[in-house]
Amino acid sequence: MINTYLDATNLKATATIEDITNLCKEAEKNHYAAVCVHPYYVSLAKELLEHTTVEICTVIGFPLGMNTIETKEFEAIQAVSLGATEIDMVINLGALKDKEYDYVKREIETVRDSIGGTTLKVIIETCYLTKEEIIKMTEICNETFVNFIKTSTGFGTGGAKVEDIKLISEHKNDVLEIKASGGIRSYEEARKMIEAGATRLGVSQAAKIMEGEKK
Repeated sequence: MINTYLDATNLKATATIEDITNLCKEAEKNHYAAVCVHPYYVSLAKELLEHTTVEICTVIGFPLGMNTIETKEFEAIQAVSLGATEIDMVINLGALKDKEYDYVKREIETVRDSIGGTTLKVIIETCYLTKEEIIKMTEICNETFVNFIKTSTGFGTGGAKVEDIKLISEHKNDVLEIKASGGIRSYEEARKMIEAGATRLGVSQAAKIMEGEKK
């Protein structure tokens, strides 16, 4: 069932309490893997989903990733204290482009260590990266033992691509999982991502994808 792959997402700047409440109700009804909401709405999501199997995901350093390590660490710790069970953190893309690999690795490890065993997904924003940079980030995620590498924020110039999922799959270890996100709007697109190696999908139109599966 496609529902177990879905992180139903609402990261709009204008998201309201009603929007997030509806998202959580939909997630509970359809048994999605998670909801992904802004840190501001983590407490609300926890309240609404406390007695369900739906994970509560939020974003850190979002959407540009250019916050300091200390800021990302604080954001992550606070999000977990409010009820987040999964953290999606955007890397510092400028540092990656400058080949400051030790810095990128250190910010990932700092956030990872600050949240204990909470699931950590590292957003690499593939639309801005070369193949070599995608491979390098996959290697760094392997080395830092994070749970997921995630393709996109959904706020870049492009979203998940099958070829990027395949490239990551070729270079990841057996532990690292892949979250494809950005631009996945149909069941057919979702299936292609899964077939390429994704085990989680960040989507803003989960219900539409579910309908596609039924058809």
